[in-house]
Amino acid sequence: MSTFDKIFGKIEEIIAGICLTIMSILAFTNVLARYFFHASFSFSDEITTYLFVLLSLIGASIAAKRHEHLGFTVIEDLVPPTVKKILNFISYLMAVIFTSIIFYYGILMVISQYTLGQKTAGMQWSEWIFGSFVPIGSFFVLIRFLQILIHIISGKNRKDERKALQEQRQKEMM
Repeated sequence: MSTFDKIFGKIEEIIAGICLTIMSILAFTNVLARYFFHASFSFSDEITTYLFVLLSLIGASIAAKRHEHLGFTVIEDLVPPTVKKILNFISYLMAVIFTSIIFYYGILMVISQYTLGQKTAGMQWSEWIFGSFVPIGSFFVLIRFLQILIHIISGKNRKDERKALQEQRQKEMM
């Protein structure tokens, strides 16, 4: 695993951990507030929703790194290895294109939110701050899909890579 992968992976894990921690704390305190004070924090739903967007995209990036994306492999399992490689190439090329579109339009959305001075409904914070979670998260996913696509083009075996990654995770757990 390259130094880039290690650093990039740590950043992914830190972002995911921060999002999950903040979301959990907000949800828990909101439940307590509703139970004891019969009122909830209006901002907690807003922040939790925005963090969920970022967490979902970072989670997709982590899943791509680990080659653990959900997949429908019925057709892939029935075809010879050459066709399987072509199908993998096409599917990851489509994933790169799709993620690039999300990244591009996410940037346009953030620019628009900033230019228009949009504010969030509950907290009245600048909308572009939370809107930036879309291009940031999609950037991480895009990088991972590009890495996989490059591996497919270069002919590296994903199963060998997945096995090496699992062995590395086992070593880290010990």
